[in-house]
Amino acid sequence: MAIGVARLWREQALPRLTDASLRGHDVGRLREETCAGLHGRVLEIGFGSGLNVRFYPAEVTAVDAVEPADVAWALSERRRARSAVPVARTGLDGQRLEADDASYDAVLTTFTLCTIPDVDGALAEVRRVLRPGGRVHFLEHGLAPQAGVARWQRRLEPVQRRVAGGCHLTRPVPDLLEGAGLAVESLSEQPLPGPAVNRPWSWLFLGRAVRCG
Repeated sequence: MAIGVARLWREQALPRLTDASLRGHDVGRLREETCAGLHGRVLEIGFGSGLNVRFYPAEVTAVDAVEPADVAWALSERRRARSAVPVARTGLDGQRLEADDASYDAVLTTFTLCTIPDVDGALAEVRRVLRPGGRVHFLEHGLAPQAGVARWQRRLEPVQRRVAGGCHLTRPVPDLLEGAGLAVESLSEQPLPGPAVNRPWSWLFLGRAVRCG
């Protein structure tokens, strides 16, 4: 019974809660900033319920979406239907991308790197499928620079991973990108507006990383 409840929570409840919690005005403004400059053929890892779709620039010709959750994909149906950009579900696992080398002009990832089990492997795949000079547009939460916030992140992470589908609070996003051979060329760090008690969950990294060579 416990296994059934856990599966119900993971497969049915979490995609809906994620959709509800990440579609507010403040997050939307950051999504729009993250999507600015996307063009050509784009790979979006962790497509979720399609909350980025309305921010795709006109220069985007097609989006391939990696999304493991069937419920999240179903929730995105209306958003995809309203989009002028064709969106195709192209895979379920960001750690093993179903794409040829250097086949994308850009990669988009928002609130995704926290939950991928093998994040280093996933970013190696991102680099592989991104053309030389192509960019990763990212909006992620992760390890805060303030010692006090980071201490709480480490304390809370075991519970967070258990109840939030494997979500980590302490991943150093810029370092992970650089370690995968993706040079971070622009970066802003900021907490979401709100009370300081939310900082362990809301420290955000927004920027661009380029594949060199």
